[in-house]
Amino acid sequence: MKELSLHILDIAENSVSAKAKTVSIEIEEESQKNLLTIVITDDGKGMDAEMLARVTDPFTTTRTTRKVGLGIPFFKEAAEACNGHFLITSTPGKGTRVEASFQRDHIDRMPMGSIQTTFLDLLVGFPDVHWIFKYRIDEEEFNLDSEPIQEALEGIPYSDPAVLKYLKDEINCGIKKIQNFHKQEMP
Repeated sequence: MKELSLHILDIAENSVSAKAKTVSIEIEEESQKNLLTIVITDDGKGMDAEMLARVTDPFTTTRTTRKVGLGIPFFKEAAEACNGHFLITSTPGKGTRVEASFQRDHIDRMPMGSIQTTFLDLLVGFPDVHWIFKYRIDEEEFNLDSEPIQEALEGIPYSDPAVLKYLKDEINCGIKKIQNFHKQEMP
């Protein structure tokens, strides 16, 4: 994977496969600390200690469609290669939390990519999941919670063209706003 947004998509899809009803994705960029942190938390089935100890091994996977699971090992490697850290915790029956941090300006840190597309793909692709998205750059933050949106839609699917346009605009504008604000604040 060449973009962090694709890693986020992969981990979030793992959460859905683990029967998560709620998935939270938090991205925080801290200029002063030169740090980018990504945290994905779910309330899925979780993993026992044995599986948790093996999950960063590329030859460990719960999928039946292939014999390797590269998403988590590659995400871990990407973080550690950029003076960051990787931590995964999980409790059977309660869920999993994946955290990766990166030196924000590290020459080898892959670009964020289209986080807007990732958020939209997850909303539309898994409409029954309660999604919570947070993207913070220093003091500016964009939040999107799918629960109030679902209630307001009263059964209209996310894939409806008008809803899809609204969601795309909301996500794009929200993220661009914090990114542009941050650029204006830079010396």
